[in-house]
Amino acid sequence: MEFISYGKQWIDDDDVEAVITTLKSDFLTQGPAVKDFEAAICEYTGAKYCVALSNATAGLHLAVSALGIKEGMEGITSPNTFVASANCLVYNNLRPVFADIEKDSYNIDPVEIRKKVTPETGVIIPVHFAGRPCNMNEIKRIADDNDLYLIEDAAHAIGSNYPDGSKVGNCKYSDMTVFSFHPVKTMTTGEGGAVTTNSKELYEKLVLLRSHGITKDADKLKENHGPWYYEMHDLGFNYRITDVQAALGISQLKKLDGFKKRRKDIITKYNSAFSNYDWIILPLVDDSDPCFHLYVVLIDYTAIKTTRSAVMQKLKDHNIGTQVLYIPVHTQPYYMDKFGYSWGDYPVAEDYYNKMLTIPLYPRMTDKEVDYVIDNIRKMVQ
Repeated sequence: MEFISYGKQWIDDDDVEAVITTLKSDFLTQGPAVKDFEAAICEYTGAKYCVALSNATAGLHLAVSALGIKEGMEGITSPNTFVASANCLVYNNLRPVFADIEKDSYNIDPVEIRKKVTPETGVIIPVHFAGRPCNMNEIKRIADDNDLYLIEDAAHAIGSNYPDGSKVGNCKYSDMTVFSFHPVKTMTTGEGGAVTTNSKELYEKLVLLRSHGITKDADKLKENHGPWYYEMHDLGFNYRITDVQAALGISQLKKLDGFKKRRKDIITKYNSAFSNYDWIILPLVDDSDPCFHLYVVLIDYTAIKTTRSAVMQKLKDHNIGTQVLYIPVHTQPYYMDKFGYSWGDYPVAEDYYNKMLTIPLYPRMTDKEVDYVIDNIRKMVQ
């Protein structure tokens, strides 16, 4: 059996042709494909505006920056996420504050968010972990009650639906939503990300910050020396995505619903195969319609008389890749040293971390490969 990664992109002939066509065009970057990709994301999600970027970390950075929150204030996010969800606060000279997660969904707990809100809080950044939407009704209520900004970190959740059936990214609950298109995500542009919003003001700020804070818009120039003229109106960054990546993204987006269906089929097989084992906890089934980026299980390693490291190595020896996602952000040395966090601060997230394991899930997995993964996990207790 060839090595089965925990996640992998699906690239087909249509994707290759889209990229080749762009490579043969007049634009490799800052051309029409980027705007077409942004329009396609808006059409898919229902958001009014989209800004495509070099990656989701850039998206989080600019989303927080666009809000103009006073330096030294706080932002609340989940400890069960990649470090970028908190780093974006630090980039903008805000103090990261964590709220523990729900025991069953592994998403940030609204009850814990409310406990963490202070007069210094400026923004909440819930993370739709593994593709499952957070409880946005309650989180929005908290934001509205306290006049806070709200940014959805949907790096895992392109293609997911809220319980009401609408698409994650439509920004009905938030000021902005951030997506990732890294190769292990549900669709890919290689590296890449995007921010959606329904605010024209935020959209224009994001566009400005994406490209050095520079504008050529004649209506916004303070002076105008001629058709070549541009002005820098803010301290921006080079977070542009290329037309080559955008062309791939347009092609990938057309297949997203198919990717979602195949992921669901694999999850159904996993759930059926593992449902009768008391040493493994399967992902929660609720009213949302997630496009799962990850298939995460909790394992009682003591009950099966082994360790997570041993399980991962045994599966690797059989060409099955697994992953641990995520090490709680507050336990990273940077956050412990700079902000005083420590082990024990967020016990639900830490308990989750000690038990979790991500096993392979991606659309190109064959039924034979899925069965092979199932068989080898079952053998761990034999």
